[in-house]
Amino acid sequence: MSDQTFAMLEARVAEEQRAHPVPLTAEDIPLGYETISPEWLTLVLCRAYPAAAVTGLTLGPADEGTSSRRRITLEYNAAGQAAGLPASVFCKSTHTLKSRFQLALNGFVEGEVNFYRHLRDLLGIEAPVCLFTNFNPHTFNSIIILEDMTGQATFCRHDEPMDRPRAESQMRLLAQMHARNFGESNAAAFPYLRTWEETFVATAENGFEEAGKRGFRMAEEVIPAGLWKREEEVWPATVASALRHRDLPHSVIHSDVHLKNWYIAASGEMGLNDWQCVCRGHWGRDVAYCISTALEPDDRRAWEEDLLRLYLDALAQHGVPAISYAEAFTHYRQQLFGALLWWTGTLGQPPNAPEMQPRDSCMQFIGRMATAIDDLDALDAF
Repeated sequence: MSDQTFAMLEARVAEEQRAHPVPLTAEDIPLGYETISPEWLTLVLCRAYPAAAVTGLTLGPADEGTSSRRRITLEYNAAGQAAGLPASVFCKSTHTLKSRFQLALNGFVEGEVNFYRHLRDLLGIEAPVCLFTNFNPHTFNSIIILEDMTGQATFCRHDEPMDRPRAESQMRLLAQMHARNFGESNAAAFPYLRTWEETFVATAENGFEEAGKRGFRMAEEVIPAGLWKREEEVWPATVASALRHRDLPHSVIHSDVHLKNWYIAASGEMGLNDWQCVCRGHWGRDVAYCISTALEPDDRRAWEEDLLRLYLDALAQHGVPAISYAEAFTHYRQQLFGALLWWTGTLGQPPNAPEMQPRDSCMQFIGRMATAIDDLDALDAF
């Protein structure tokens, strides 16, 4: 992001703070968690119960990452208690300038809001339930209020142990999501979603090309020697992988399906959260990204053919015309490069940029994906 663009964003945030210091209507977006009041929560959470009201709230510990996260514990009047309204909620926001800097100008905040407004129920997959969301396209402020899943789900760490049933569950969820409006009708059905190619171009223009190259070099210790020797070929392959989406059938894709964005639901099935990168693109990105980050290399080597075949079978069961394994395997190999960029670019952010992810997460995912690229001779897949 240029200094000029950053100054523009900073000015808009200052303007917003002067104009709307406290949220007064259900459409207002708080400027910070400290400005959230019982009255505003009553407006957004008690709409179906006119006699109910939030009477008190307690903010949980701050969790600052690419977005600002807080759990809020709620108190209600008698009508609210009788209605069984949630005792707590989980919130994500772009209240801070840091979050808006990292996410909004690439379209990621609006993407997640659109997922919860339009797609979550339509796709019918295991995903968090949204109670309220809003986005300001001028200032890039946003908030998403979700059902609190504490005690009901296990959110995965970067080193979460993954057995084969969980990996198979991931493939079934992705197939169900990708099958919805598969192909040419996708653009008409979801006009509010950008394409993966558009997302890739926007991030590259905002410095991710150089960050990716820098991060690749920073991760030398986890990159196989064969791939390291061909470093100059990695960026051209990454561009080629993005351009393939131009000619391939589109689906709704999550686009950031690394292991930390999955959770284990109470049913034992896998669920998917953090939808800020949702877009329209070819399914190969999600499948390659998911398998290569979720599994230890030995498990991936042992299971990846079976998992890809399971995915293709599940697509067909949802009505998608049959895709041969040979074709799918080519897509799988090619799309590993766009997935790798998401983490080399994260590791290689400029020194003055906010940290997006912990180094140990970056190194583990880069190592797993780089090993897959090397194992599968993916540089020769184009």
